[in-house]
Amino acid sequence: MKRNGVSIDDTFAEAFAMKATRLLITAHNPVWARHAAVAATGFATSVIACGCEAGIERELPASETPDGRPGIAVLLFAMSGKELAKQIERRVGQCVLTCPTTAVYAGIDEGEAVALGKNLRFFGDGWQMSKVIAGKRYWRVPVMDGEFVAEETTAVVKGVGGGNLLLLARDTDAALAAAEAAVAAMKALPNVIMPFPGGVVRSGSKVGSKYPALGASTNDAFCPGLVGLTKKTELTSETRCVMEIVIDGLTEADVGAAMRVGMQAGIALGAAQGLLRISAGNYGGKLGPFHFHLRKLLGEGAA
Repeated sequence: MKRNGVSIDDTFAEAFAMKATRLLITAHNPVWARHAAVAATGFATSVIACGCEAGIERELPASETPDGRPGIAVLLFAMSGKELAKQIERRVGQCVLTCPTTAVYAGIDEGEAVALGKNLRFFGDGWQMSKVIAGKRYWRVPVMDGEFVAEETTAVVKGVGGGNLLLLARDTDAALAAAEAAVAAMKALPNVIMPFPGGVVRSGSKVGSKYPALGASTNDAFCPGLVGLTKKTELTSETRCVMEIVIDGLTEADVGAAMRVGMQAGIALGAAQGLLRISAGNYGGKLGPFHFHLRKLLGEGAA
């Protein structure tokens, strides 16, 4: 199957179940809301070592926030609700409570309730106050610029992590252009994040290693520098750069939609601009129950 000269592999991305939540961070102006959101979602590229995967979902106008101020929606994903609750408390406590003028609210109403401001209120040293509005409890914690407002709980729901695309290109410029176009298209959709820096990861991995202490290691099959050296190579000499995009979403449909628009954005650039092939990473169906078949996402017919 080819689209605009780009070969689409007959394969699938394999994703797995996660726990997720959305937080709404508001501030006096968009600059400080973004400062808090960037800090709160830092060091959150992979649950392998970061505890959670997190990212900015979108900017929020004042008309869409609980307190009528500009804000940022962030999504956080972890392998268990317990770990996610721990990450929420640490990240909000260290990165949002500390940031000038901010407040934080639940961005999902239905689901398992976990602490948001419930424990952070104790920073108020007894001066904290609460108020119930429309059945929701909010905590007001005195701080040096006024007060920090936090909704008592946020909801944790089932999510999907590990959707992915591999973009195989003629050179670095072409690979980056395709990846940047794909990420931009995905970011226009709700309910998804691409947790790696700029949404892109160059250190794709495989399960296992020659070193027993490592559970994962470089995906040598997609390393251009190993063509002719590894018998497992998936590349030809024409392919000199591969970039991966990992997608987490609130539902299977959200991840599939993001993968679709990402592929379409790359295909629009086409082989003429250096994108040669689109593939995906999987583990033979053994890792997770969500299988995103590339050709099915695009439609089987060639164009």
